[in-house]
Amino acid sequence: MTHTHPPHPTTQPTEAADFWEARYRDSDRVWSGRPNPLLVREASDLTPGAALDLGCGEGADAVWLAARGWQVTGVDISPTALERAAAHAAEAGVGDRTTWERHELGATFPQGSFDLVNAQFLQSPVPLARERVLRQAADAVVAGGTLLIVMHGGWPSWQSEPPFEADFPTLEGTLAELALPEADWSVETMAAVRKECVSPQGAVGFREDNVWRLRRHRGRDQVRV
Repeated sequence: MTHTHPPHPTTQPTEAADFWEARYRDSDRVWSGRPNPLLVREASDLTPGAALDLGCGEGADAVWLAARGWQVTGVDISPTALERAAAHAAEAGVGDRTTWERHELGATFPQGSFDLVNAQFLQSPVPLARERVLRQAADAVVAGGTLLIVMHGGWPSWQSEPPFEADFPTLEGTLAELALPEADWSVETMAAVRKECVSPQGAVGFREDNVWRLRRHRGRDQVRV
């Protein structure tokens, strides 16, 4: 499975909303339109319910979940991304099972509780209060629900000069930052996964992603319908 990442600019804009809107607006398509492989691996055995997809981009993960019977709320900072996500859902015949909300995560967060909160690659060259967002994500999970987090563990093997400074969270470090009560949560998956990836210039290499699947046993018991 190959995964190609669009190049990042070497200079960093300071406003997250401007950066991400320009990223989507200036390209016909940013992502492949296919769901993230680790979402497919980790969520295929879950019973559908209400799902929250944080940083949904052009909607591939949300559409995949909706096609499997989930009622999905997709969240992104970019209006252009959300427009494309809604169009993707409509084309896939799951528009009635998807809702789209604009939020600048770290400043605002969706209301409600969910059986699944999906947080894929909440990593950004512009400021993002990731620890706060992930704690809010955990708080939004109902009892019996799942928090799924996937993040890059480092630069691709072909990246000789990083284009910007990045903080790559570790498996144990992120779990410690979440500070989830052991009586309320259990760890179902916590692993580094190596995958093949391709540079914008076509160089083939590999990259490691970290994945956490966490199950909540006690907490919220009302799911937003």
